[in-house]
Amino acid sequence: MNVFETIVIAIVEGLTEFLPVSSTGHMIIAQNLLGVESTDFVKAFTFIIQFGAILSVLVLYWKRFFQLNRTPLPEGTSAVKQFLHKYDFYWKLFIAFIPAAVFGLLFSDAIDAMLERVEVVAVTLILGGIFMIFCDRIFNKGSEKTELTEKRAFLVGLFQCISMIPGVSRSMATIVGGMSQRLTRKAAAEFSFFLAVPTMLAATVYKVYDLVKEGGIEIITDNLSTLLIGNAVAFIVALLAIKFFIGFVTKYGFKAFGWYRILVGGLILALLFTGHNLTIA
Repeated sequence: MNVFETIVIAIVEGLTEFLPVSSTGHMIIAQNLLGVESTDFVKAFTFIIQFGAILSVLVLYWKRFFQLNRTPLPEGTSAVKQFLHKYDFYWKLFIAFIPAAVFGLLFSDAIDAMLERVEVVAVTLILGGIFMIFCDRIFNKGSEKTELTEKRAFLVGLFQCISMIPGVSRSMATIVGGMSQRLTRKAAAEFSFFLAVPTMLAATVYKVYDLVKEGGIEIITDNLSTLLIGNAVAFIVALLAIKFFIGFVTKYGFKAFGWYRILVGGLILALLFTGHNLTIA
C-alpha cells in the first residue's frame, strides 16, 4: 500500500470502529474503490491499526478507565469482596469480555469462513439497519438506568458475540445489549467503548501472533512506517468519531445510523451484482 491508501483505510477504520455501522463493510468498499489487493500484510494492517483506535478510548476516558472504586465497605467484608469492589470497573469488563473470548477461540475457523462471504456482510448490514431504525421504539426510555451490574455486564458480553457475524458491528451489538438491560443510550455507548479495549486488543494480538507464527514477522518489520502512519491516523480519527457519536446518539438516537447501514449494505450488493470482485482484508 502507498501512503495515500494507508491514510484512507486508517480513516475508514477510525471512523467506523466505534460507530454502529460495521467497519468490515466499510473496509470492503474502501479496498474495492482503492484497488488494494488483499495481501497478508493488508490483512494484518487492518487488525494492527485497531491499536490506534483503542488508544483513543484510553485517552478520552482515562480518568474513568484508570480509577479505582474507593467507596468504603461495611466492616467485616471479606477480602475477596473488598478486592472485587475496589477493581469493580475492571471486574465487570472482564465478565463482559469472557463470552467473546470463549466463542472467538471455539469458532475462529467458522468466523473466518463467514468473513470470506461478502454477501453475508451486506445482508447483515441491511438487517441490522432495519433494526436500528426501530431500536429507540423497542426500548422503553421511561425506565432507563446507568448502573451496570455483573449480570448486565455478562449479558452485554453475550450480545457482543453476535458481532462475530461479519457486518453486524461490534459497537451495534454491545450498545443494543446495554439498552436491552435498561442502560441509557450514553451509558450503553460508553460501556461499548470500554469493552472494545480488551476485545479489540485480544483480537489484534491473536491475529498478529498467527501472522508471526506463519513466518510473517518480516512483513511487519518491512512495513513498520506504514503501520505507524495507520495507527496515528486511526487514533486521531477515532477520537473525533467517539466525541461526535456520544453527542449525536444522546440527542437523536440510532435511526440515522440504521438508514446509513441499509445504504452501505445496498451499495455492496450493487457492486456484487455488477460483477465487482469484492474481498475482505
